[in-house]
Amino acid sequence: MLRPDVLGAASCVLAIYGLQRALQGDYKDVVNMKESSKQRLEALREAAIKEETEYVELLAAEKHQVEFLKNMQHQNKSLSMLDEILEDVRKAADRLEEEIEEHAFDDNKSVKGVNFEAVLRVEEEEASSKQNITKPEAENGLGLSMLIDSQNNQYILTKPRDATIPRADHHFIKDIVTVGMLSLPCGWLCTAIGLPTMFGYIICGVLLGPSGLNSIKSIVQVETLGEFGVFFTLFLVGLEFSPEKLRKVWKISLQGPCYMTVLMIAFGLLWGHLLRIRPTQSVFISTCLSLSSTPLVSRFLMGSARGDKEGDLDYSAVLLGMLVMQDVQLGLFIAIMPTLIQAGASSSSSIIMEVLRILLLIGQILFSLAAVFLLCLLIKTYLIGPYYRKLHMESKGNKEILILGVSAFIFLMLMVTELLDVSMELGCFLAGALVSSQGHMVTEEVMAYIEPVRDFLAIIFFASIGLHVFPTFVIYELTVLVILTLAVVIMKFALAVFVLSLILPKSSQYIKWIVSAGLAQVSEFSFVLGSRARRAGIISREVYLLILSVTTLSLLLAPVLWRAAITKCVPRPERRSSL
Repeated sequence: MLRPDVLGAASCVLAIYGLQRALQGDYKDVVNMKESSKQRLEALREAAIKEETEYVELLAAEKHQVEFLKNMQHQNKSLSMLDEILEDVRKAADRLEEEIEEHAFDDNKSVKGVNFEAVLRVEEEEASSKQNITKPEAENGLGLSMLIDSQNNQYILTKPRDATIPRADHHFIKDIVTVGMLSLPCGWLCTAIGLPTMFGYIICGVLLGPSGLNSIKSIVQVETLGEFGVFFTLFLVGLEFSPEKLRKVWKISLQGPCYMTVLMIAFGLLWGHLLRIRPTQSVFISTCLSLSSTPLVSRFLMGSARGDKEGDLDYSAVLLGMLVMQDVQLGLFIAIMPTLIQAGASSSSSIIMEVLRILLLIGQILFSLAAVFLLCLLIKTYLIGPYYRKLHMESKGNKEILILGVSAFIFLMLMVTELLDVSMELGCFLAGALVSSQGHMVTEEVMAYIEPVRDFLAIIFFASIGLHVFPTFVIYELTVLVILTLAVVIMKFALAVFVLSLILPKSSQYIKWIVSAGLAQVSEFSFVLGSRARRAGIISREVYLLILSVTTLSLLLAPVLWRAAITKCVPRPERRSSL
């Protein structure tokens, strides 16, 4: 093995040679200079990896040498009974470390698609501020370090080399504590001025996010925890949405979102043709804007009186049914997004093949949906009743067991729908619908236990939305964004009224205004779709920011439109505030 000084000298010579070759070339030939720089960078990376490998081997050799000297010293003197016990414990600890240690670096460095990159390692603030920290502790990395790559992406430790030492992500703990503390005054403020508390939580995210104080360090972790707020929210929506209501409105729930999505895509392609936007981009933007926010509308509906006449359709059932179908469409769109990316880069001769692939994917999703609903029928008939009775009997008044049992059932349905390539949100909704089939008493008991969990996680979810709201961008382009938001809201409202006028019975035509008002905003999942599309090159950075801003403004406008529709269409004696 080459010595480090020889290896470093060779790397420097190679780098200098590459630089000389670039300087001797044509300055206008940017491609050659880029390739030359890339070759030098790869050479330096390989040299750094070899140097790191040799350093790790030297550390291992030093450790074995120290252990060997200790063994020699123990052999030269008589050991007490305590020393013998400690020696046995030391050997057992060494064997434990060898058994649980994963050679992740060596196992993955030769995997296809793995790139070596230079990163900065920033030690934990608490560890660096301590004066009594020793050099071995710093080298072993007992604290939580942060890695920053050349693209300014930040990474934190997910699995330590030594799993015997407990660690905690203090940045994540501080982020959750900060969000919880600031959400209280923001929620109070929105309540005082008559707005839903969810907007206070979004404001909290804006204040703490990149556009505000920039105090949230673990953004990805906060967003991941917030996703559980969506899961539990949809479960509670399913509790209020019984299978009897589902059977009553299933045709409207299936037809309405499909017609609206097709009309939105048609209008998007028309405007895209007039504005000379690529068809792939037009289809994506139209599909994003056609989705509506299920968590937002569920908060509007929760605990509100429906005000429907006997024999007429319940507007909440129609609205929730259409939103669930849109969640299914979301899963379908995520599934066909890779094909959409390829279609944007394909030639016209292969368009037919891409259309066939999309149709095949649609068939697979429909088959998965059929399998999911068949499974739900089997669970409702044979499983959910005995399971809940057994859970209730074994809990014996212990809330923990009941909450864990219900949560396990939610996660089971979530995993089933995920394995069948259907959206996880649909699984959570179906879990609530299956539990509600056991009767009103069961529904009330489960709701009383799960609501506090949902409320806390929903705070994190809406705060995570605020992390992606950029007030400065909205202020700079306020006129354009207001016009675009009003255009989107009016178009969605008009299309919903038109579609519902065609499919609703004559006796229930009056609910079309309330349902249309509930659908006239853009789902927060457009953030997820937009980020994926931006990474894939379907949309540009500017379009991505426009989608985020329009989505945010439409969500802020949604309570106003909903309250106006409720005030106009629901009789005053039957009306209760749904906000």
